[in-house]
Amino acid sequence: MSLADSDRELVVEELGREPSPAEAALFENLWSEHCAYRSSRPLLSAFESEDEQVVIGPGDDAAVVALPESEDDETGEDGASTYITMGIESHNHPSYVDPFDGAATGVGGIVRDTLSMGAYPIALADSLYFGEFDDEHSKYLFEGVVEGISHYGNCIGVPTVAGSVDFHPDYEGNPLVNVACVGLTDEERLVTAVAQEAGNKLVLVGNGTGRDGLGGASFASEDLAEDAETEDRPAVQVGDPYAEKLLIEANEELVAEGLIESARDLGAAGLGGASSELVAKGGLGAHIELERVHQREPNMNALEILLAESQERMCYEVEPENVERVREIAERFDLGCSVIGEVTAGNYTCTFNGETVVDVDAFFLGEGAPMNDLASEAPTQPGTDLPDVGLEAAFDAVVSSPNTASKRWVYRQYDHEVGVRTSVGPGDDAAIIAVREANQGLAISAGAAPNWTAAAPYEGARAIALENATNIAAKGATPLAAVDCLNGGNPEKPEVYGGFKGIVDGLADMCETLSAPVVGGNVSLYNDSVAGPIPPTPTLAMVGSKDGYDAPSLSVESDGTLLLVGDVGLEDDELRLGGSEYLARSGGSDRFPALPNEPAAVVKALAGVANAESTLAVHDVSHGGLAVALAEMVTDDAGLDVSIPVSESERETAAAAALFHEQPGRALIQTESPAAVVEAFDGVAPVVELGAATADGTLEIGIGDRTIATDAAGIRERRATIERELE
Repeated sequence: MSLADSDRELVVEELGREPSPAEAALFENLWSEHCAYRSSRPLLSAFESEDEQVVIGPGDDAAVVALPESEDDETGEDGASTYITMGIESHNHPSYVDPFDGAATGVGGIVRDTLSMGAYPIALADSLYFGEFDDEHSKYLFEGVVEGISHYGNCIGVPTVAGSVDFHPDYEGNPLVNVACVGLTDEERLVTAVAQEAGNKLVLVGNGTGRDGLGGASFASEDLAEDAETEDRPAVQVGDPYAEKLLIEANEELVAEGLIESARDLGAAGLGGASSELVAKGGLGAHIELERVHQREPNMNALEILLAESQERMCYEVEPENVERVREIAERFDLGCSVIGEVTAGNYTCTFNGETVVDVDAFFLGEGAPMNDLASEAPTQPGTDLPDVGLEAAFDAVVSSPNTASKRWVYRQYDHEVGVRTSVGPGDDAAIIAVREANQGLAISAGAAPNWTAAAPYEGARAIALENATNIAAKGATPLAAVDCLNGGNPEKPEVYGGFKGIVDGLADMCETLSAPVVGGNVSLYNDSVAGPIPPTPTLAMVGSKDGYDAPSLSVESDGTLLLVGDVGLEDDELRLGGSEYLARSGGSDRFPALPNEPAAVVKALAGVANAESTLAVHDVSHGGLAVALAEMVTDDAGLDVSIPVSESERETAAAAALFHEQPGRALIQTESPAAVVEAFDGVAPVVELGAATADGTLEIGIGDRTIATDAAGIRERRATIERELE
């Protein structure tokens, strides 16, 4: 990839001359889709990002949100309000070329975004998307990505507590690796990526600079070629988690001593990207002497030093009198430290051995890229073509599908308890992290649903936001804020851009409805390969808060009534199985199901019920429908005997709809007080009594005149699809 002719003309007009090789490379990377959001920025104004709890919204390395005051503790330990940071990134192309290093460095990058805000990372969530599970190359990518995430996250001591894994044929040539990070800070420790004052020094702390990751930003802004796994390997960074752990702890000391005026991690476009964006945000410039950068490879030239995306590096703005103390701390943690230049009131300039190689206006470099005006085609609604499949066969296929099966093989490789904050770990609807500083639990849910958004981008994206909120409410928490990773194919194709626009508008619509501001995120386009474009994939990482850290279990106890909040069986003329795992396994098509009329009220009521003393278990109903949700609640010691009402005509078809439709915003509640649950949802959502818990670990589902019967052991066997194949 090189600087486009039209872009070069703008640069020449601004500079009054031809750009130097280093300048041209800087513009190529910083004006790429990956950095400048040239195709997506015109759409992103749809998101509501402001709220009384939002301290810093989109535009910085990570967003900052104030936790609501707890009933028991109004402030943090030192009197300062407790803040969390939220960020999410994609490392899609690198993870295809080198799944281990691509995924590992994706973790490292989002953690450093957290450090940039003066925060300590406390939790990770990974959302992963691959081609069909039975494809050998997909399994190779899957295993490598999980190994990379687990290696890096475990080594740096940040727990991976939530996430999702999906398999879909349209990811065959381009998997997605989206990683979110939550950090903890307070108003007194907060740092931003806005340079403060001319005369302050720019200090580079961390690993030495090498030649890895050259051109990574531009590489991420083009379709994957057939030979990408070999030809694009130099664009993939190589991570060192042990250096990152040292950087985490050094950053903590630098922030604690108040030595940092502003900070930016070195990610896309390396030093050039981080340093120019830092000063541009402050309306300032910089002078950098590139030969001062500590390097780990010999004979590096100016362009390589400027653009290499070597990992585990931070750029700090430091007052001159604090530089030596910063150096002392860096050396104590065995980290390299270079004073590479200073903040100025002029242009962004870089010299190499006395020769000026870059002299541009920092704001023009960072913000001057023209936006793309692209054509879009609205996606068509799928028709109804339902398969004729027996209920028992469909139950087995859906419950054992890799998409709905247990993800234990994945999360058991992650240390999800390091840091001793994890109250509810992976495998549940949402994780809960204990924020003891505020006596609150932070619920975290992350994921998307490619079947949903492939069938209906707008409605599917609305459903994804609602499902994440329902996951959080199932643990008794109230949605607080969200970040998104918007993944799409080549936006120059009108049908692809139309689907991408649909997921943006859908997420924006539902998040606003739920009063969950979208405070930051990432866009990854050109996820297109010889196999075709990916489905539009809006990964959402949402957090919610609650007093305390306790939450109802997902699993039922041996005694109590089971209720369903939401629709059970739909009338025959309203059958909507679109986007369901049932259709993915059985073939056919259908419209996407309608969403609840009052989704915010449903979420609020569910959070209240989940915290009631009479509530024994709560489980969100989503992928796989009621069939999977019921199966997941059964244990060796407690089972369920339920009856699902269906319409009288076309009983088999209605039964399939009742068992497998995936309308979001529904939940199963096991309670000792059914009347209280009905009252809580009065006027909000229907509540249907399905049956009761048993003490024998069996699952019996009566549906019309049919019965599906199994037990906990049989369910475990069905749901062990991934473990069975990979071990």
